[in-house]
Formats: sequence, structure tokens, C-alpha cells
Amino acid sequence: MDGLILVDKPQDITSHDVVARLRKILSQPKIGHFGTLDPLATGLLIAAVGKATKFFRFFSKLDKVYQGRIRLGFSTDSYDRSGVPLTEESLAYPHDEDVRRAMRTFEGEIDQTAPPFSAKKYRGKPLYTFARRKNIVKLPAFRVQVHSFFLQDYLPPYLDFEVKCSSGTYIRTLAHDLGRHLGCGAHLAELVRTEIGEFQVKDSLALEEIKDLAERGRVREFLRPLETLLPAFPKIELTQDGLMLVQNGRPVFPEHMVQPDSQDVLFSPPSGQKEAVFRLFSPEGQLVGLAKRRDTPLSFSPFLVLV
Repeated sequence: MDGLILVDKPQDITSHDVVARLRKILSQPKIGHFGTLDPLATGLLIAAVGKATKFFRFFSKLDKVYQGRIRLGFSTDSYDRSGVPLTEESLAYPHDEDVRRAMRTFEGEIDQTAPPFSAKKYRGKPLYTFARRKNIVKLPAFRVQVHSFFLQDYLPPYLDFEVKCSSGTYIRTLAHDLGRHLGCGAHLAELVRTEIGEFQVKDSLALEEIKDLAERGRVREFLRPLETLLPAFPKIELTQDGLMLVQNGRPVFPEHMVQPDSQDVLFSPPSGQKEAVFRLFSPEGQLVGLAKRRDTPLSFSPFLVLV
């Protein structure tokens, strides 16, 4: 069993808990996920099964979209509602236009620090192990990209928002920093991840639904096979000789492909990519690997082999 599963993660369990349940449901030990969600958060979690776990580098860096609610008035030590308040509650709530103006200052490239209660590592241990002992570790700031951060609704002390951001952005930190910028303190009250790249939460399934379909043998209704993944990478159909070369990690040439002359994309890779990556398919239509193009002479060297 190989492919991706779009899971609608419920509240109050970790992303690792989701993976553990899927392993039990599918009797498949090789399952991972592409992008952690805090226990407080719900929504889209991409789980990879079998050989799909090798695609981590392609899916873990996708942009993400979240919708959520921020509670103004005080900050917490965890930057969300599960934490201990750090200050007395302020009732000096800002006007909605001040909130919008403040939110706009966080758009673009910004520096963030990880919340004290997070899985970010310091000296080989997650930060939360230090925070639980009242030993707050402040790591150096890192750069993230916030494409948009806008107000959906405002009824003090709560504001509803949507944010589109790069991978690695902490929405809890965004809420905390917004509260500090406004001068009234704030923390994250609710969060739903609605999109990861081209994937949307509306196409995901609850764990109970996945379990029910699996028990009825309807795996195809929730498992996205390898052959449908990474469609932005051009497809190369191999001959039997080409397949044997790929299986041994050796480069393939146009003579090892089916109708290479009709595949103009081989000679003009898609624009906007730093390097041209191609999907390699067996004569039977199975995805067997990924390759990079070399121009002199024209050849395709596999860097990820699935067979």
C-alpha cells in the first residue's frame, strides 16, 4: 500500500497520534505525515503510506492556509489557550482598523521565534521539555513568508482571521506577536488548517471514515496512489530496457523512452523550477522513480528510485 491520505485531524490529539491510528487501521507500519499540527489545531494533515514517505522533501515545504480565532487581552506561556496567562487581562481592545493595520505589518518576509512549548529542537531535545521545567530557551529567529494575513470578523475580545504562509510558520507566534504589537496581549484560541499546496481540507476524511472504508476494502476511496502525485513534474514513459537501468540507479537516454520525440517537455522543462525533475513510469504505468535532466548528452539520472 503506497500513497497519500488526506486526514481531517480532530482536536486534542497530536499528529503522531493520527499516524499511530492509521498504522493500526491499515496494519501498515510505514506511515508518516507531512507537516505537524498542534493538538489544539484541527484540519488538513497529509499522511504518507509506504513508498510515499520518500516524497517528504516535496510536500513538507508547501505553502499552507489557516483559518482561526485570536483572543485579545492577555498572552500565555504557550502562545495559545492551553497555556498559563502571563499578564492581567487588558480590556483596552483596539479598533478594527487598528487591528487590520497591525495585521498588515506581518505580511511579507518576517522573523519569528519558536514558541517555548513547541517541538523545535534545542541540544537534541524539544523546547517543551525545557519549558515544562520553567527553563525558557530562546532560539535565534528564523525567516518565514506570510503571503496574506487578514481580518475576517472582529467582536472583541475575539478576532477571526485567515493566513496564507510558508511552511514552518508558527501561527501561535503570529498571534502572540500581534498582541504585543497592539499592546494588549493575545493568544491563539482556535485554528484550522484548510489548505496545503493544492490539497484542501474539504477533500479530507475523518479517521472514523477512513477506518470504515478500510474495513470494507474500499481503500481507493481514501488513498491517493503514487502515480497521481507530483503532477507538475513531466512524465517519462520508459521501455523495458529503460526500466532495468532505473532499477539499478543508472541514467536513461531518449532511446530508453516511449515516443521521446513527441515529448517536447523533455527538451524544454517547465519554467519556474530551479531544476527540471521528471517522473519515470514503467511500461505498465507504475511510477518507478524521479530523475533530473542532464543536457550534454541529454539524459535523465534517477535520484529517487521506488522499485
